[in-house]
Amino acid sequence: MDIAELDYELPPELIAQHPCERRDESRLLVVDRASGTLKQDVFRNIGDYLRPGDCLVLNQTKVIRARLHATKASGGHVEVFLLHDRGAGAWDALVRPSAKVSPGTRVRLRSGIEVNIGEKLPEGRRCVRFDQPEVLRLLEDAGEVPLPPYIRRDHEEPADASRYQTIYAASPGAVAAPTAGLHFTDEVFADLERRGVTRATLTLHVGYGTFSPIRAERVEAHNLEAEEFVLPDETAALLNETRARGGRVIAVGTTSTRVLEFQFRNDAYQSGRGATGIYIYPPYSFRAVDVLQTNFHLPRSSLLALVYAFGGTELIREAYRYAVREEFRFYSYGDVMVIL
Repeated sequence: MDIAELDYELPPELIAQHPCERRDESRLLVVDRASGTLKQDVFRNIGDYLRPGDCLVLNQTKVIRARLHATKASGGHVEVFLLHDRGAGAWDALVRPSAKVSPGTRVRLRSGIEVNIGEKLPEGRRCVRFDQPEVLRLLEDAGEVPLPPYIRRDHEEPADASRYQTIYAASPGAVAAPTAGLHFTDEVFADLERRGVTRATLTLHVGYGTFSPIRAERVEAHNLEAEEFVLPDETAALLNETRARGGRVIAVGTTSTRVLEFQFRNDAYQSGRGATGIYIYPPYSFRAVDVLQTNFHLPRSSLLALVYAFGGTELIREAYRYAVREEFRFYSYGDVMVIL
């Protein structure tokens, strides 16, 4: 596939800068692969498109407050964006302006804690070290919510702390939200339970690479950075039972999809943990996912390539054109589609 096939026209005003007032009031685009039809609804009615015996799979990763503002002894401002925990207080990070921060420089966070900016790493990254190993705890006071670059704000707003997080987030480690899950509320979950729809959880800590565009001319030449995952024993067991009973597995988001496809072997879901860089693009035969719920994604992104593979290139192109015409809200704080 040529990279140009992942392009589409999007008016900038359709990029959502804030979430809608209520999570479950997001608009829902229902894409039916069998009939090739598109239908508008509201997310709180998602249960109308699921069946008793279906199982939702939710990514319970929790977004950490990964963006840090610091100053050098000279007074210069430095931004540190934490990416990956190396252990013992060491992290891979993006540092801006990196060229003006030499290895060994110590910077001070607003909370008073100092950070050592260490050696340069590939892809413009740096190793940074904290004097204490309990970094996640100090981020609650010192860090900011790492909103995506297309949300044009200098700083987070109070609502971001809760709204750029699913209501079921439990395992800290992501630097970007699994945005397909942002629409769920307790009321929606209660409605689904009444309808006989079960749910299971897994974890994929979403990395910064989720925002990286495909820069290769051919889609298949791209590589995804590996991300840490956990698929628990109880989740694998429930999903295998769901399929055995004739129920469908509904992946909430591309992150859940990637873990499920990676851990499906010998016609069964396998529990496990590790890291996966699985990259899904057309053509791809899905084995582990029957229905996909997903937000609207950036052009030339690996996320859009996955959605093309699941829904069919032409149908998803038409769905995106329809969403633009109908002025759906796009990206992380935007609306959502379900592909049946």
